[in-house]
Amino acid sequence: MITYPLTLLYEEACPLCKLEIDNLKARNNEGLLRFVDVSAPGFDPTPYGVPLTDMLEAIHAVKADGSLARGVEVFRLAYGAVGLGWITRPTGWPLLKPLFDRAYVHLARNRHRVSEKFAWLLFGIAARRAARRSRACKEGVCER
Repeated sequence: MITYPLTLLYEEACPLCKLEIDNLKARNNEGLLRFVDVSAPGFDPTPYGVPLTDMLEAIHAVKADGSLARGVEVFRLAYGAVGLGWITRPTGWPLLKPLFDRAYVHLARNRHRVSEKFAWLLFGIAARRAARRSRACKEGVCER
């Protein structure tokens, strides 16, 4: 099974999702990830074989061989692509996988509410990251 490139089907309209995708985009140095915003005007889910309502319930991804991944599996694959697989590895361990899968369903279902309640924290993290990158760039060590 060929996994990469991996096309992530995500919701840009969700601040929490956008923050996570921006993090992955910034680390996508090998170009193994591609990104498709399912909330973009005119987006057509037909080629993916998944209804838009399902895509808005949980993140999906299309592997290079055309097979689909959904939920936590997408994050395991995406983090692996950017060299951070060690972070998501425990989510695939047999004893922990069901817990992470259930937690993700709950988080995904409530992601807009979570984004609203914790926007100050989420965007504070993004702002600190942007400031760090800006300082590094001024010092001649720009990150993508």
